[in-house]
Amino acid sequence: MRALVCCFCLFTALTVPATAKPRDILFILADDHRFDAMGFLGHPWLETPGFDRLAKGGAHFPKAMVTTSLCSPSRASILTGLYAHKHRVVDNYNPVSPDLVFFPQLLQEAGYETAFFGKWHMGETDEPQRGFDHWAVFKGQGTYWPDGRGTSRVVPQTTLDGFNINGKRQPQQGYITDELTDMALDWLGSRDPDKPLFLYLSHKAVHSDFVPHDRHRGRYEEKPFPAPPSLAAPEGNPGHWPRWVLDQRNSRHGVGYGYNLPDFDVAVYYRRYMEALLAVDENVSRVLDWLEKEGRLESTLIVYMGDNGFQFGEHGLIDKRTAYEASIRVPLLMFCPELIPAGTVVKETVANIDIAPTLLEIAGALPDDAAKRFDGRSFLPHLQGKTDGWREEILYEYYWEQNYPQTPTMHGLVGERWKYVRPHGIWDIGELYDLEKDPHEQTNLALEPAHQDRVREMNARLFDLLEETGGENLPLLRDRGEVYPWRKASGPEETPFPGIF
Repeated sequence: MRALVCCFCLFTALTVPATAKPRDILFILADDHRFDAMGFLGHPWLETPGFDRLAKGGAHFPKAMVTTSLCSPSRASILTGLYAHKHRVVDNYNPVSPDLVFFPQLLQEAGYETAFFGKWHMGETDEPQRGFDHWAVFKGQGTYWPDGRGTSRVVPQTTLDGFNINGKRQPQQGYITDELTDMALDWLGSRDPDKPLFLYLSHKAVHSDFVPHDRHRGRYEEKPFPAPPSLAAPEGNPGHWPRWVLDQRNSRHGVGYGYNLPDFDVAVYYRRYMEALLAVDENVSRVLDWLEKEGRLESTLIVYMGDNGFQFGEHGLIDKRTAYEASIRVPLLMFCPELIPAGTVVKETVANIDIAPTLLEIAGALPDDAAKRFDGRSFLPHLQGKTDGWREEILYEYYWEQNYPQTPTMHGLVGERWKYVRPHGIWDIGELYDLEKDPHEQTNLALEPAHQDRVREMNARLFDLLEETGGENLPLLRDRGEVYPWRKASGPEETPFPGIF
């Protein structure tokens, strides 16, 4: 069957005339969409016919991940194909350096007309950015409704300023997910059909504070919360979780004090998240229906992705930033009947840094120096059944934020089976998980004698990968090779954390 898929893809590629117009590409990004929040994956009650349609008729990447689980760093990695330590957008406040090249700039050079709609969120600007011919963006996080209703937090006045559309201010009229799709479809319908286009639709949803559309509010109010196995505090810490993880459950990003809200209930929060996601799914269906009506569904590439995951009680935590699976894994779906066989499942790990080279290769605009230009790689061969030569692991990184001090700087090495995570700047232990046997990451093997060789090897490879990708000036490289420096003083059998191991 695999051979048949390969033959089909190759036949399709070879039978497209060399003079054919480059492929139209629609990239749809959702905010904080966790990897398993899609109906076709067997969710007990969530209904997502739009996502299900993409997966059934195209490709699903169950191991897709982000290299930094935070909005701005992830978005910068998508646009540049670079790790955060190279593009330097390491938090939600840093703008992108003017020296960096966004992949839509390369699409423009190849003759594409480009547009961006929605959440930019790299720096506090909504001003037009390079690489886009059409621009319709709101400031910061934006707001679900133009008057900010439905949220339990104070909405800054700047988020109520509406849109910057090609340098001119226009007020927001309605629910943000619907309105962004309206603008995107209007733009699509006004384009020259003979010129290739790239559309980047960047939703606010489903970022907190989750506000469903009125038509969806309360739909899942009575549904049971699928609590993760690691929600409850483990008495005696049998899984050897780091101290910072145990302490964080009592912080702003823990289930005990979520966002410092006095009445926070993770189950209520989860159901409201799923209700807010319904509008995203409906608008994906609207895009597919529009393309089908226009006779463009077969040839257009639609990519759907989340900018990072989201925790709902895993290890007693909420939100993102950590290197745990619920935080780093994201939905990734690709649909294009001319290019991708229906029902394709790519089992290897791909990441946000791979989006730029992949879309450029599909567009016929991948530069000759792509291997030097990007930290990511094109996964187009995976859609053609070719998996030889793919990398064995990928780097994860997160940098401590003063506004959210409960999560430390950390670097991780994520492989197909093993994950190693190393915190920096705190007196704590690292983590090693066997994702095959322990998918919920409940048992940290980093201190187990049987796994010390693996820890040392993965620690060394992590630093190699940092240096190979331009991270040689990071302060933590001064610690290179010191997996647990305290062991030199206390001896190999002792631990500086008596009572928790």
